[in-house]
Order: sequence, then structure tokens, then C-alpha cells
Amino acid sequence: MTNLERHSYDVVVIGAGGAGLRAAVEAREAGLRVAIICKSLFGKAHTVMAEGGAAASMGNVNDNDNWQVHFRDTMRGGKFLNHYRMAELHAKESPDRIWELEQWGALFDRTAEGKISQRNFGGHEYPRLAHVGDRTGLELIRTMQQRIVALQQKDGKTYQSMESHLKVFPELTVTEIIKEDGKVAGVYGYWRESGAEVLFEAPAVIIATGGVGKTFKITSNSWEGTGDGHALALKAGANLVDMEFLQFHPTGMVWPPSVRGILVTESVRGEGGVLTNTNGERFMFKYIPDVFKDKYADNEEEADRWYTDQDNNRRPPELLPRDEVARAINSEVKAGRGTEHGGVFLDVSKRLSAEVIKKRLPSMWH
Repeated sequence: MTNLERHSYDVVVIGAGGAGLRAAVEAREAGLRVAIICKSLFGKAHTVMAEGGAAASMGNVNDNDNWQVHFRDTMRGGKFLNHYRMAELHAKESPDRIWELEQWGALFDRTAEGKISQRNFGGHEYPRLAHVGDRTGLELIRTMQQRIVALQQKDGKTYQSMESHLKVFPELTVTEIIKEDGKVAGVYGYWRESGAEVLFEAPAVIIATGGVGKTFKITSNSWEGTGDGHALALKAGANLVDMEFLQFHPTGMVWPPSVRGILVTESVRGEGGVLTNTNGERFMFKYIPDVFKDKYADNEEEADRWYTDQDNNRRPPELLPRDEVARAINSEVKAGRGTEHGGVFLDVSKRLSAEVIKKRLPSMWH
């Protein structure tokens, strides 16, 4: 293959979502030459579908929040099967990552006092989700792209080439991690448009390719989520662990077919949306696990009072962790109390006016 396209870098990052771009920024700021490879166009990663917000215990809405409470919520939501050290680091460092994004240009919604606004989400005791309407992921990707470009512009002044030390390779699929003497030596792939093969030589490869959601018939995941990274790692000799823990977002469109699988952000429930079956029953009260009963209301009256007095009432069960809500919906449908197309109803209109919905949940307004 004398005509094989070849590149040489210190680090190759596979994936250009939030994780991949943040890893690339860190590597470049450490002085390394970095290649970012993405299967679709730059800026089209599935991170844009993270609509509702990013969890960080900044305490902007309720100053009782802190990283210890966030850590506890995370461990409890994971049935204490979590890798506790990762959960601890996540809880401790999330506020710094949000402030970092703001310093890099992210435009978060604000409270009346001018702080970054935070909203309620499932499994979180306090309002914790920093957000940009219901388009948070889109703003995150925009900000990270802007940071990548800023680093490239800096390199352009130093090395007279913007892409000399940090370059994006869009619409390129990686098919194999290359090893030499048992160590990573690079990656092999092809351009999606032409099929031409490409070799990247690098002593370090970061896999940030997202999940495997697209292996399911109905999903809110991007077409890219086909488990490429998992396969690459497995073929290279890595052990895949906890593969049974796939999270399904509880709420998405089920009808008509043209919108089947489209995400309905958790923010709808965070802003007061309720789930009902075809009998008109607000069914989530029946599905509160024992470990959560001290934190979640077991009747509609208390659940409704929580929206105006969160200190003296328990949370609505619609805000249980996602796996609990998903299982409850599935149970209702299997019991014959679902809609004719296999879903349940989610309604926020009884709590929010049309104008408020347009402001807080613009992507959901149609």
C-alpha cells in the first residue's frame, strides 16, 4: 500500500463529543500533537442530544447542595454498584467543569441573582442541572468547538499552521487499533466518502465513542452509537465490564412513526410534567422503591406541594432515577394500561403556561 495515507501524532482521540473534545483540549494544552477523529461531521456528535442540563452541585438554587449529597445521590441511583471513586471524582469536579465551560464562552441560563440557573432532575435531591434552555448539549459542543478553534488559532501564530498540532478528521471511521509489541501504536480507518484507507501512528489512543444505543430498534441515540469503541477496545485486548448497564431514557416519542424514538427531555418532568396511564392514573406512586421512600412523595397532594415548598415536602416520583421511571412505564404498558401505540402520557401543560413552556423548554414546543 504505497499510496496509503499516513499521519503521525502523539495522541489520537476517537470521538468528537463532549468527552472526546475535552480530552483533546487537555492533551493539546499539555503540549502534545493531537488528532481528533469523528465518524460524522464535526459538531454533530450525540452530545447535542443532552438537552436538559449537566449535574453539578454548585448550590446556586439551594445552598444545601454540595458534592457529598451529589455523591450520595449518584451512589443510591446506581444501587451502590457504582465505581465509588469515579462517582466521587465526578461529584467533586463537576462544578469546576461547568465554570470552565462558562469561562470558555458557554451561555448558561441565569437566576434572578445572575448565577448559573439549575433545575430539578430525576434522582437529584436538589436543583442541580446547569442548563441552556433544553439545548444544553448543543451549547456544550459549540463551546468545545470554539475552544478547539482557539487552540488552533494560537498554534497558527506559533507554528504558522492552525492544524499543525491539533487537527480534526471528520467523516472518518476507525476500524482497528494498531498494536506493536503488545503496545498501542496507532489506529487504522477509512474515509466514509471515498473509502480510502488511512493510518494514524500514535503511542496513545483515547476512545470516546459513546454508547451502543443504535443497536436497539427504537432509540433516541444518534446513528453513530453503534458500539464502535467497544469493539475496537475488545479487539485490542481490553476487558469490557458492566456491559449490562445500558441506560434507557424513560421518555421519548412513540407516535407517529416519523418521530418514534425522538427524545423528550427529562426537563419536562423536572419542570412539573406528570406521567399518567390510559386510566388517567398518575401511576408513579406505585413504583417507589424502599430505598427512596424517605425522599419521594407517596400521594399527589404532597408531590404537588413540593413545587412551591421543597424544604417541607418530598419530591414527586416522576423524578425518581431514570431506570426506575423506565421500568414503571414498561410495567404499565405490559399490564395493558398503556396507549394503543405502546406508551403512556406525559403532561406538563397543567403546571406551566404556554409562554413558560416556550421559554424553559423551547425544543419541546411544537
